[in-house]
Amino acid sequence: MSAFKRAPVTGGPPRQHVLTSLHAAQMISSKPSLPAEIISIILDYLPVPELLRFARTSKRMREMVYEDTRWVPKLQSMGVWNEGEARKRSEEVLRRQRETQKLQRGEEEPRTGIGVNGANEVTGHRSGAVRASTTLFDAGVEEEKQRRSIEAVKQSRNASLSDGFDTMTLSPSKSGGSKGASSSTLHDPASALDGLSTIQSKRGFARQEYGKIYGALAPFYVDLVRSQSHTDPVIFRTFHGPEQQAKILAHLKIFAKSDMAQGWQDRDRKLNSIVSIFEAAVLREFEQGCLNGDVEGKMRRYAHILVVLNGGQAGVELFIKSNAVIVEKKKFGDPMECFNSASSVGILLGPAHDFLDRLSSSINEQSIIIDGVFPQSVDAMAPLLDKVGKEVLAEYMTPMFDEAHERSIESYLKAVSGMYEQSFQFARSLRPTQVLGSNISEEIDKMILKVFEPHIDLYLQEELAFFTTRSDAEVSGWERKLSEQDASTESYFMSNVNRQADKRDFLTSFKKVVMMPVNVLPTISPFAANKPTTAKALVNGDTMDSLQIESSQAPSRSSTPGLANGVLGDAASVSTPLPEAPTTELAAKAAIMNSRLEGIRSLFSLEIALNLVHAAKSGLERAALFVNLGGQPGEEAKEQCESIFVLLLQMLGSRHIKAGFDKAVDQLSKYNPRESSEHNQSGVTPLVMFLELVNVGDLIQQMVDVFYEQELVATKLTDRNDFLDPAVKEKKRFEQMLDERVAAGLNKGIDVLMDEIEYICATTQVTTDFNPGASGDASGQVIDISPSQTAVRIVDVVSAHTKMLVGSTDKNMLDVFNQEVGLRLFTALCKHLKRQRISVDGAIKLISDMNHYFAYIQTLKNQDLLQYFKALRELSQIYLIDPSHAKDMATIIADGDRFHGIFRAEEVYEFAERRADWYQVRKGVERAMYGIGCLVM
Repeated sequence: MSAFKRAPVTGGPPRQHVLTSLHAAQMISSKPSLPAEIISIILDYLPVPELLRFARTSKRMREMVYEDTRWVPKLQSMGVWNEGEARKRSEEVLRRQRETQKLQRGEEEPRTGIGVNGANEVTGHRSGAVRASTTLFDAGVEEEKQRRSIEAVKQSRNASLSDGFDTMTLSPSKSGGSKGASSSTLHDPASALDGLSTIQSKRGFARQEYGKIYGALAPFYVDLVRSQSHTDPVIFRTFHGPEQQAKILAHLKIFAKSDMAQGWQDRDRKLNSIVSIFEAAVLREFEQGCLNGDVEGKMRRYAHILVVLNGGQAGVELFIKSNAVIVEKKKFGDPMECFNSASSVGILLGPAHDFLDRLSSSINEQSIIIDGVFPQSVDAMAPLLDKVGKEVLAEYMTPMFDEAHERSIESYLKAVSGMYEQSFQFARSLRPTQVLGSNISEEIDKMILKVFEPHIDLYLQEELAFFTTRSDAEVSGWERKLSEQDASTESYFMSNVNRQADKRDFLTSFKKVVMMPVNVLPTISPFAANKPTTAKALVNGDTMDSLQIESSQAPSRSSTPGLANGVLGDAASVSTPLPEAPTTELAAKAAIMNSRLEGIRSLFSLEIALNLVHAAKSGLERAALFVNLGGQPGEEAKEQCESIFVLLLQMLGSRHIKAGFDKAVDQLSKYNPRESSEHNQSGVTPLVMFLELVNVGDLIQQMVDVFYEQELVATKLTDRNDFLDPAVKEKKRFEQMLDERVAAGLNKGIDVLMDEIEYICATTQVTTDFNPGASGDASGQVIDISPSQTAVRIVDVVSAHTKMLVGSTDKNMLDVFNQEVGLRLFTALCKHLKRQRISVDGAIKLISDMNHYFAYIQTLKNQDLLQYFKALRELSQIYLIDPSHAKDMATIIADGDRFHGIFRAEEVYEFAERRADWYQVRKGVERAMYGIGCLVM
């Protein structure tokens, strides 16, 4: 090592250590004082020029400013960003990149010699094979990468080319007027007009796309908000036509939505002020065109300008406000014309029809004008129809409905339903515009709903109340007529009764009336109103043979009160006169009973039912019109239709039919066949009348079924399968009530029928029918093997009543009725047989009778019932056995299987006691049956 030493330097400052300055340095931290989230929020409220300046501060700030999440919301606020399109473009770019990378890998593999699995491929044969090149560094590839890197650096340094704001100045001039707008934009105004239409939704390029919009519109936007008056903005000097001015103002309004910097409210207010002034000027021109009728000129031009500016809503409102349909609405008609020619409680809808025709013609003219003035993007017809509904139709119909309601409810119901129906005819006559097309019907439905909605609730209430009142008046009038007729009939028959004379000769009068086999009086019409003809009455001291009735016979079917001009009256113009009133109380009561039994068939009326159904049909058809409205009004109308049907069933069922059946059953229970004179007919008169009443009830039920199917089910006002539906429940209740009343009446009718059968048996069965020898010497008499007249009459009477129910009642009820009649007939015949004396010769007639009964029972097709009459037929055989064969008779009596278990041996023994020669054969029969007379050995 050299021993050389540097000589000391003199004359200068002492030399410091080389690390002295480093020791004197102080380390200062450069971390940001605000979190990135707060910085991001601050950036959202910076103006665009300030954002670009902020991006130059650091690479990190540049990334925060340039990211898409900062620019996409601005584009979305202007409505020019489509996320679906952006996603589609992004997926397409990724797909192309994958395809490119795949192709590049395919090109590099043969050159590097690396296979797909990373293993070196060996070419040639196994012997002498040469391995492929394994070069890890390719100079050509590295040079290409370096060149791309240099170009990327150059592009990053040129901010004006990569920021997307190449045509704008970062710091606009602070002076007002046109100096704030860039010269490039002023020289190319088309870019400002078409800037929004060229924007594309591409991820990663949102900043560049927004830069296009900003460069085209920001100069005009800044200039406009700094202007002092509406004449200062440069757009009115750059764009001369109102069409271009409207378009640039519309674009500026869209661009202003992306302005979120401080003071944006003032700028937006300024922009709206300028737009309002421009819009007012255009509206004045449009109004002038409307006044002059210049459809193809000013109206069409300025309507399109208004559409470009802000959608044209102001133009549509001005067009409707000054429209002739609204301004001259008085010329279409006056609602009071519907009452001038009508009665004091009526209404005529002819003038209303003319009013709607004139209104329809005027609206169709305006429809043609709308198609010629407004573009297809603007719907002016719907607002016009809404205005017509509020200020023309509503103002016409409301006074009409109020006046009709004051006059009468029926006029009000006709007015509301009639005008509603005519409104739909009016709707079908309107011409659709190009914009609405087939959708015009929906707009018209909305208009009609708004017009009638205030009246629907009151109308539906009045409709139900009107039907209630009318139906109640119908039924009450019928009941009052019946009660008055009964009272007048009773008063008439009791008018000549001398009670003092009855008291003096009560016993004589009682015998003559009660024991008389025929009725005192003939059949009487229940609604006779004329004075009675003279007839001889049964008085004290008269004989039965002297009783002669001179009055004419009543018709077989009584007249039914009908409705003539709304007043309950007789259906027949000429009523059957009543006979002269009897003078005894018992005779009068018999006549009253006969009159009431004759009036069974008139206890409820088919005409009344028809009137109620027609009234319900009218109300239901009127209310059903409003179901088409849909929504809540439509549901309320549907419920009211069901309420009308439910009320109809209640009036018909509880008030009319049920009360009639109850009266009929009560009157049937008072029938006494011994006081009746009509036993020669094929049926029991009161029972026949009751069955006719059942037929009328069945007709009413069928009428209700048809009404329900056609008016409710077919029109889909109700669902027959919905067991919770009020109409379905009430219909089932009505049918159940009718079945119960018919069953109760038939039960009482069977009692009456059996009373008649017993009366026939007691009065027509002669002794010689079953015991020819009772009249004397029976030898030489010809034995008649045909059934007796009693059996024939009984079968005729019973079959006549059972046939009357076929087709008018339910099959199950008919089977029950037939079975009950058959069992009761069996019991009556058994009782009748025990009252007879039957000889061996008369047994043939008895067997004929039993065969006749058996043949009738076979027609009922009831096997259970047939067993009873088989047993009865077998029972009649015991009377044909000769007295000398008492042992055989006892065997038959004791044979329980012979009678199918119907008769026990004791009962057959009782029947055998009715033999005419019983006392001759009794000992032998008892000995054979019980062993009487035998000795125990």
